[in-house]
Amino acid sequence: MRVLLILAHTNTKVTSLHELIYNYLHPSFTLEQLAAITPKQHQVELVDMRYQKVDFEWNGNIIGISCRTVSANTAYRVADEFRRRGKTVVLGGYHPSAMPEEAKQHADSVVIGEAELTWPQLLKDFENGKLKPFYRQNRPVDPELIPSPKRMSKKFPFFSVASIQATRGCPFKCSFCPIHKVQGYKYRTRPIDKVIDEIQSIPSRRLFFVDNSLTIDLEYTKMLFKKMKGLDKRFNCYANINVLGKDDELLRLASDAGCELWIVGFETINQKTIDSIGKTTNVVKEYAKAVKKIHDYGMMIQGLFVFGFDYDTPDIFDRTLEAIYKWELDKAGFAILTPFPGTSLFRKFEKEGRIITRDWSKYNLKNVVFKPKNMSEQMLFDGTNRLLNKFYSFPNMLRRIFRDERLDLQRLINRSLQEISSKQLYKILGW
Repeated sequence: MRVLLILAHTNTKVTSLHELIYNYLHPSFTLEQLAAITPKQHQVELVDMRYQKVDFEWNGNIIGISCRTVSANTAYRVADEFRRRGKTVVLGGYHPSAMPEEAKQHADSVVIGEAELTWPQLLKDFENGKLKPFYRQNRPVDPELIPSPKRMSKKFPFFSVASIQATRGCPFKCSFCPIHKVQGYKYRTRPIDKVIDEIQSIPSRRLFFVDNSLTIDLEYTKMLFKKMKGLDKRFNCYANINVLGKDDELLRLASDAGCELWIVGFETINQKTIDSIGKTTNVVKEYAKAVKKIHDYGMMIQGLFVFGFDYDTPDIFDRTLEAIYKWELDKAGFAILTPFPGTSLFRKFEKEGRIITRDWSKYNLKNVVFKPKNMSEQMLFDGTNRLLNKFYSFPNMLRRIFRDERLDLQRLINRSLQEISSKQLYKILGW
């Protein structure tokens, strides 16, 4: 069979050259993972809507579309058009897993949760004329069965960034996080030797670990980093701040393995908020010490911050920016609190009558889709935008780039692209 796999994306028009380059050099891990779990007898074609157009004249057998909440409307439009032309369409990903009945209105079948076992079975059923309306993975997939992605693009290995996954799942239950709707709460680790073999097979020197956190199973991560030493790779990964601030051995091994940047969900500088959202790994008063320790080992840190929590007041923006400057964070991401379907936050706000729109295209971390408690919707929007513009001003971007003690040509190019792309990613006005 001919199988078309599509990654839905809201912005189907590339607005700048750097956006096109950045997207092209960061292949979709979702598409490559789906291609890997598709049985080899099928011919697979991929369309990444970040920089590719969908050909509705495509002449094949079945179409699989993956989407997040923000891209759900786009996915539905694409699915509806293909079905209008008589094609069989399957929807999967975060949003269809959270809203399967809604997704089914636009698809012949919906994959709920992880797809390693359900997607091959779905294709077999389709071939036999027995396609079911829903395919649900009820138990966490055995990590032994999680294959390496089928890397479709081998161009520009010097500059491209290859995504890789060593672990899956997250045991923490943060109220605003939708990840568990696909991956579940059970934390699982892939065999280290398989991960190392995969790393060695990747031509790109730069890696990005898509794992929710590499600081949950420390014994596993430390062994992984030990085996990565000498592979001449450079990588970024997610982590929990409490572990990074206390484990010198982990930081030393990470630095030796080639870690350049830790991405950390600080979420907020308000401890009351941290306690209320279930982020048990974070203690605000320990943030500064942890950042310094990471810098002492020659690595950078990117802090992720969310605004609009019930304890947030209008001064939260200026106080956050002061803290970021004081800690000398290398990068920062700013988001407006978004109650994604399937999360306890969504259920809470829905019960309280605070959801103001179900236009999923606005669920992009950049729009206000609920009623804040201690400020107006406009104040939340404007405050986040003002903070972003200050942090990503041109002088500040240059200052951060050239503060990097390990700067070389390749790192200069990558850091410049990251800074510019981050500003676009987190931009509020004009989106």
